Amino acid sequence: MKFPSACARPKAGVMNATEQRYHDLLMLRKAAGEVIGIWYEPFSLRLAPNTYYRPDFLIQLADGSLELHEVKGYWTDEAKAKTKIAADLYPWPIYCATSKGKRFDVALIHDHWRAA
Repeated sequence: MKFPSACARPKAGVMNATEQRYHDLLMLRKAAGEVIGIWYEPFSLRLAPNTYYRPDFLIQLADGSLELHEVKGYWTDEAKAKTKIAADLYPWPIYCATSKGKRFDVALIHDHWRAA
C-alpha cells in the first residue's frame, strides 16, 4: 500500500509556488538587463558517492558571470549542509533565497573561488 508523502513535492522540472515567485523576480532583473540567462534545475552536482545537490536556478549575469540560486520557504539541516558543501566544492557563488512573506532574504553562502 502506498502512503502519501508528508510533504508533496512537484515533479522534477516543475517549480513550486515559492520558486515561481522567485523566478518572477529574476525575470524582472532580466527585463532590467541585469540578468541575461535563467535556467531552472539545470544539473545535479555530485557531493559524495550517492549524494547530489541540484540548484534551483543557474543565473547568468550581464557581465557573463554565473551564479547558483537556492530558493526555500524554510531550510532543513540537510538542505543547509548540501548547499554549503556544494559551495566549497564548485566554482560558482551560491545564493540562498529564503521566502519571508511577500519578499525574499537573499544571502551569499560562500564564494571562496572569487576571494582567492
